[in-house]
Amino acid sequence: MQLFYEPSIADNGGLLSAEESAHCIRVLRHREGDLIWVLDGQGKRYAARIIVASPKACAVQIESVEEAPAFPAACHLAVAPTKNIDRMEWLLEKSTEIGLASITPLLCKNSERKVLKPERLEKILTAATKQSGDFWRPQLQPLTPLKEFLNQDFAGDRFVAHCGDGREGHLKNLVRAGRPVQILIGPEGDFRPDEIELALQKGFIPVSLGTKRLRTETAALAACHIVRLLNE
Repeated sequence: MQLFYEPSIADNGGLLSAEESAHCIRVLRHREGDLIWVLDGQGKRYAARIIVASPKACAVQIESVEEAPAFPAACHLAVAPTKNIDRMEWLLEKSTEIGLASITPLLCKNSERKVLKPERLEKILTAATKQSGDFWRPQLQPLTPLKEFLNQDFAGDRFVAHCGDGREGHLKNLVRAGRPVQILIGPEGDFRPDEIELALQKGFIPVSLGTKRLRTETAALAACHIVRLLNE
């Protein structure tokens, strides 16, 4: 099954974006009359028949729609982007494949990367969603200062993973099935002590991800995987 992504497919007259149109018609060589499947990234997959095979503006007619509810124990990652952007892109791809609701890049005191190009990251999220076949596409939030992020409301359980003194409980023992989860992962060099203290004041629970020291992107992916496994 070849999947395409168009978030407005139900409201825009059945038009694919220019990028998806080119991929569908020029690369995959679909023609008028072919049946394709289109994700809106918001829980729906459409079976659609091509009626205008244009590589610039492919038009389809929707024949049927399937819906999938959002995963009840949604995982929301808030992670400081890595200095090497390839590692951040790898994290987005793999966490999307596992099952991620949203990701917020954090700007922390020890952050080595303070600028992001969201257009590239959005494309990675889209490609990974299509590859995994998930009906839901993760949301990429803007690069947000940690203090500002901590002041945002969240209806679920909130955890902060950091290189503590070893007395933190393991995330796998603290996740409650069926509950949305928000997890903070610090930058290379970890959070500063005052940042951790502020997170604790805001109700975040300190957690461990095991006895080994993990890279930022590894810790974030491990946390996402733990939440998903405990809710399967």
